[in-house]
Amino acid sequence: MQLSRLHNSSMNLSGTLNAFKLLLNPGLCLPHYTVSTFNDIPVPLSRVFKADIRAVILDKDNCFAIPHQDAIYEPYRDKFQELRKAYPGSRLLIVSNTAGTQDDLGHARAEVLEKNTGVQVLRHRIKKPGCGHEIMKILQKDVDITSRSQIVVIGDRLLTDTMMSNMMGSYSIWVKDGIPGKKGFVSRLFVSIGAELTSPACKHGNSPRRISLPLGIFSSRSTEQLRVTCPSDEIYKPEARART
Repeated sequence: MQLSRLHNSSMNLSGTLNAFKLLLNPGLCLPHYTVSTFNDIPVPLSRVFKADIRAVILDKDNCFAIPHQDAIYEPYRDKFQELRKAYPGSRLLIVSNTAGTQDDLGHARAEVLEKNTGVQVLRHRIKKPGCGHEIMKILQKDVDITSRSQIVVIGDRLLTDTMMSNMMGSYSIWVKDGIPGKKGFVSRLFVSIGAELTSPACKHGNSPRRISLPLGIFSSRSTEQLRVTCPSDEIYKPEARART
């Protein structure tokens, strides 16, 4: 079966294949900044990263919306509008592994989400974390992006949202606790793993810091030195992207 056909299924083939990269570089799943919930995101983001942030990529499920619902979680509405005001128009883009994917028949969910949020939803063939080139194609057309470090990815999944930001060479914010009381077993499991993989050093966006972490799930060694991935000053080149 051809790879392009496999991407049509509900299975996240991109996530499965890219997870193997963690064997060589576990730091790909380390965020640059961690918040508890969407309401804790500092706006503007330049306050955190001391960088010229020009575009923001937003995850949907368990970030600003209840999983499987295509609307803003009401307690997060003010923060969402604050982000929209700080990053108007094409500078704010929703990238979900549900709405806007090939699982979303006719992109009906993406259209509902755009109507409910007023923000563009990316239509993408490859799911996160492998759709960085599709994101950049949109941003480079509509936003004055001169460096990948001018982009921030916000989401609740280390292995999709955070990993994608690091593969792109951009900044990341991990929304650790998501929607209160709405996490399933898998989400709670990854929060527990994430708590082991992160440290206070990850909460500061000024520069990469070396941290000592338990990596039994990645390596036979009990500990290993990891480095938070440094955002790139180079513009993203689609032809140089890793194939998934």
